[in-house]
Amino acid sequence: MRRLLDAGPQSIGNGPARGRFAPSPTGPLHFGSLVAALASFLEARRCGGEWLLRIEDLDTPRSVPGATDAILRALDRHGLHWDGPVWYQSQRREGYEAALERLSRAGLAYPCTCTRRELATLSIHASDGGPIYPGHCRDGIRQPGRPAAIRLRVTDTPLAFQDAVQGSYAQDLEREVGDFVIRRTDGLFAYQLAVVVDDAAQGITQIVRGGDLLDSTPRQIYLQTLLGLPTPAYAHLPVAVDRRGHKLGKQTGAAPLDLDKPGLALMAALRFLGQNPPFELGGAPILAWACTHWRLERVPPIPARRWDPRRAREPAPDGLTQAIELLDLER
Repeated sequence: MRRLLDAGPQSIGNGPARGRFAPSPTGPLHFGSLVAALASFLEARRCGGEWLLRIEDLDTPRSVPGATDAILRALDRHGLHWDGPVWYQSQRREGYEAALERLSRAGLAYPCTCTRRELATLSIHASDGGPIYPGHCRDGIRQPGRPAAIRLRVTDTPLAFQDAVQGSYAQDLEREVGDFVIRRTDGLFAYQLAVVVDDAAQGITQIVRGGDLLDSTPRQIYLQTLLGLPTPAYAHLPVAVDRRGHKLGKQTGAAPLDLDKPGLALMAALRFLGQNPPFELGGAPILAWACTHWRLERVPPIPARRWDPRRAREPAPDGLTQAIELLDLER
């Protein structure tokens, strides 16, 4: 039996912590963004730690002018005040270059000229829908002269970690993902490498984020291991989805947060996260209540949860609103 590469205990600890929220400036924050920001903020504060903010603006073609300022305003309006200066990935290229150089010198990274169109014809796909890379360029590029991405070699050793919300999770990178891109053909560094380098540079000890990134976590732990970086504790939250089961986002027409009603949004997010604040709370007391009563173990250990914004127009018995449709998706 193959040895299991175990990242060790991954429960969120009780000591001093450093958490973070790392949105991409592709548009204003919506309800799903608030869920991730609020949970990461509250868990860091529960542990007596810091909560940092990082803008993941590496993918410049997708960045929307003015989105960063809108994100900062929305967080401030909801009382989610970060510690220290805001980090911007667009200013961190030297760190990514150094990590790539280290991996290349160790023979762990190689150029690949396979195109997305070519790989899309493969019949085997990963759980995230992308093709499982078959290793075409592992022993040398197949199409000299083409622009090349840089891929990371993976092994067939299964990697496992304990998620503080979703429980035990394991993945065989070679069989389920394949060698993955760490620098794109356009020269931009890929998310998987950048997030690992930045989490280590910022001293992040706990990562609380949406469950859509659960599948990416073994790749990040693998990179941490190769680069000799610490592995934070992870907690992956249920993803907020619409009535059709689609993740809330710009592509699905998710409405931006209403900055005139932060209390209602916080109430809805807390209930979505299983915290069940009393309905009589309103305005500023909601966040104060949450800082005192937050418990990560109350978050439902499910991959997704439906949220229907139309319910926000329906009055609850106490005159507030209940914006959650309590219909949980099956695993």
